[in-house]
Amino acid sequence: MTTFTAEVAWQRGEGSFIDGRYSRGHSWTFDGGATIAASASPHNVPLPYSVEENVDPEEAYIAALSSCHMLFYLWIASKKKIGIDSYVDDAVGTMEKVDGKMMVSRVELRPRVAYSGEVPSRELQEAMHHRAHELCFLANSVKTVIDIKID
Repeated sequence: MTTFTAEVAWQRGEGSFIDGRYSRGHSWTFDGGATIAASASPHNVPLPYSVEENVDPEEAYIAALSSCHMLFYLWIASKKKIGIDSYVDDAVGTMEKVDGKMMVSRVELRPRVAYSGEVPSRELQEAMHHRAHELCFLANSVKTVIDIKID
């Protein structure tokens, strides 16, 4: 068993907490020392009570799913001796009401991979993405539908 940790910290600043006029800005600190400025999304909590430039949980969720998939795809390619120069994913998540509850119901991964050397066939790329999806710890942990769209 492996465990992971993150410290999520918020401190009341100015504003009235009781009537909801307080900042949702907070921080995430990870075990390696990185600290990320976080907030509720301005889609959910109006400005100025959310912090638009900070990462919100929904964005982080989508980025984490994309990152997990990418890391497994790169690993699979390296094991197959397929060179990759870059991998960029413009992932998009959709939040909607499902069974009366708001959720990120779908995430579309849109990876663009630049290969060094011979470009693998579309069939091999699709198989590698399928395998990366099967291996991704996070994809295995959620009920969000994850679609992978490759050019």
